[in-house]
Parts: sequence; structure tokens; C-alpha cells
Amino acid sequence: MADDAAYTPPKVWTWDKESGGRFANINRPIAGATHEKALPVGKHPFQLYSLATPNGVKVTVMFEELLAAGHKGAEYDAWLINIGNGDQFGSGFVEVNPNSKIPALMDRSGPKPIRVFESGAILIHLAEKFGSAFLPTEQPARAECLSWLMWLMGSAPFLGGGFGHFYAYAPSKMEYPINRYAMEVKRQLDVLDRRLGEAEYLAGDQYSIADMAAWPWYGALVKGQVYEAGEFLSVQDYKNVLRWTDQIAQRPAVKRGRMVNRAFGAPETQLHERHDASDFDTRTADKLAAAKPES
Repeated sequence: MADDAAYTPPKVWTWDKESGGRFANINRPIAGATHEKALPVGKHPFQLYSLATPNGVKVTVMFEELLAAGHKGAEYDAWLINIGNGDQFGSGFVEVNPNSKIPALMDRSGPKPIRVFESGAILIHLAEKFGSAFLPTEQPARAECLSWLMWLMGSAPFLGGGFGHFYAYAPSKMEYPINRYAMEVKRQLDVLDRRLGEAEYLAGDQYSIADMAAWPWYGALVKGQVYEAGEFLSVQDYKNVLRWTDQIAQRPAVKRGRMVNRAFGAPETQLHERHDASDFDTRTADKLAAAKPES
């Protein structure tokens, strides 16, 4: 397709060809399962099915933060869902999340299993499960936390599905959508930068689920770790976001959480599945490769 080529939409849209781009093989205009596949179930109260995309990292960071805070009941099994292979369209996964997106959680800590999907809903569910952990109980901090969490849930799709798609994944570069979404992403960064210029964290002086939700997206963006767009977006201008990003990145639980269900990057940063705390020391991809006998 030529850059900015004229396009006249048909009277009725039909799906007669792939949309193109990096994820064309898994895009389709209908929901539901494409194949039968049951989900594995481990030994812990919480069963997480995910991948270490920004949306997945939100939840694994929350679990690791809960455990670091002494909530032993937050032990979890994290199973890898390879979205590039279409694992999210297996029948078992669709039963947990009919929207076929990671992350998806089965809470088996009570008498009846509870499914929870959408990362924001999972963060709130876990916070409430453990006595409002990382979710302020007093106003106005509680309202501030939930407001920023919902801001992230509404804003991140413009970064990932909007800017990221057209800048990095679309089959051709098109000026209009790239300009449109670059403008929006820079506006969002300015919103964050102004807030973090007046408060240490998004909800105020306490680290919360709002930070856990926003950090994997905007922290990675300002460090040049997604879409190779750091220079393009002049991310060095957002000093307060950079301060906040670096501060959160130093948290031990965050360092662990970003490794879980990671299937890309340096092998020592990849923990494909997490079933015990010891897995960080014994089951990263580099250690598994070193222990594999030569054929």
C-alpha cells in the first residue's frame, strides 16, 4: 500500500484477506476457540496464564510484590501462553478469558474457582484479596490510585495498538496514523510527567497498583525498550517519568516479576514458567540450556 494512498471503504466490510503486519496470523474478526486445549493446573492457589508483555508484567509484578510483603497466600503458578502461536485461542484459555488476551487468572483459593480477566481487574482483585495491599484504603489516595489505574487501562491501547502498531508493526509506514498516535503518546507522557513532578508515585507518596500497571508500558517506552522509538519520541525530555521508572526498576519484586513468562531477550532474563520462588535461581532459560544433555 502506498503511503497515504486514498482508500474508499466498501459499503459492507468483509474479512477477505489478512490485515498485514507482524500479528496478521492471529488477527480475526470473531471470538471463540480455534482448537481444543485444556489449561494446566499447578499446586498453588492462583493459576496465571500469561506472557511477559507489558500487560502480563503488571500481574507478575503484583504477585511478586505481594509475596515480598509477606502474603504467603499469594503463591502462584505462572504458565506461558505463546500468543504468537495462538495459545490464547485454545478452549481452556477462552473459558478463562473469552476475549482471548493475556493475562488471565484462575483464583482457586476459595471453595469455588473464580476467573478474572483484564489486567486491571486482576490487580484490583488481588489487592482486595490481600487486605487492600497496594491499594490505598483512605481517600483521596484511593480515588487517585483507581483513577490512574483506569487512565492507564484506557491510554495504553493508544500506545500499543495505535502508535506501536503503525510505527513498528504495520506492513508500510503511513504518515497520518504515525503522526496521530505519536501526538497522543507524547501527550500521555506529558500527563504522566506533570503528575510525577508533583508526587513520588501516581497515587501520591505510596507505591500502588497504579504504578505497577503503568510502569511496564511507559517505563519501557522512556528507556527505549519498546518499538525502538525513544529518539523519535524524545523520551529524554520526560525527566519525572524517567526518575519514577528508574526508582521502580530497582525494586527486587519488580526485577523478578518482569522475568516471569518471559520468552524473549537474554536467556538469563527468561523464566518461562514460575512455580516456586527457587525457579528464579534454577530454571531461567540459560540454566535450563546448560543443564540439557548434549545429543
